[in-house]
Amino acid sequence: MEVVHTIPELRAAVARARRAGKTIGLVPTMGCLHAGHLALIQRAKQESGYVVVSIFVNPTQFGPNEDFSKYPRTFDADRAGSQQAGADLIFAPKTEDLYDPDASTHVRVAGISEGLCGEFRPGHFEGVATVVAMLFNVAQADLAVFGRKDLQQLAVIRRMVRDLHIPVRIVAHETVREANGVAMSSRNRYLSVEQLAQAKTIPAAMAAAKALAQTGVTEAVRLRDAAQTVLATQPALKTQYCEIIDLETMAKVTSTAGRKCAIAIACHLGTTRLIDNTDL
Repeated sequence: MEVVHTIPELRAAVARARRAGKTIGLVPTMGCLHAGHLALIQRAKQESGYVVVSIFVNPTQFGPNEDFSKYPRTFDADRAGSQQAGADLIFAPKTEDLYDPDASTHVRVAGISEGLCGEFRPGHFEGVATVVAMLFNVAQADLAVFGRKDLQQLAVIRRMVRDLHIPVRIVAHETVREANGVAMSSRNRYLSVEQLAQAKTIPAAMAAAKALAQTGVTEAVRLRDAAQTVLATQPALKTQYCEIIDLETMAKVTSTAGRKCAIAIACHLGTTRLIDNTDL
């Protein structure tokens, strides 16, 4: 497995792989890889012949009061995990490799990025869309694999790819979970053992809404209330949002009848923000 740090090095490696007849898969990450990330790399390996893993803590997707400076950097472990999962190359650029000092171009996906996390993290999805567009451009991948846990991010990227006619196929991989059902996240390492146990209330709340939906209930208010009732049983969780949404537009719905919907939840547990979702 190669490790490169500059765009010319990355493009040269990708060109060699293409000359060998391989398709290119990309897994964009911010590092601090866990089993969920490794599952994305393995999925990319199944779907393509040459897997590029980008490791870059993107400053433009963090707000002024968020955890950019303390976001875990674990490159040695990330390199070992990526290689074991089947990656062919790690692209680990510096900020100045991607962002010129006078960079003034930003990618904003209107509408779909403005509710849910977008309401509470202004500018976040603009930073995500901009850096992912850069990575698509420099890696020139045939496909890219993203985790389903970041559902709104996935929808934003799909819309960007569609609207800008970017020739990359987006592959969504199901959320990988801890033993107690909590969605895996790099931020889970901030949780104590007690907090990780408390966090299982989030998937339990989603399960309550899904179980009610499977009985034929379509009114969003009833489905949301079922989830919120469960969330309220764990006072350590501070709910930021709990919404029934359309899977394509991310818009809140009043009824799930005749459309593909999900429940999406964001909570704070201590200083750690957790998100999760599931189809209904």
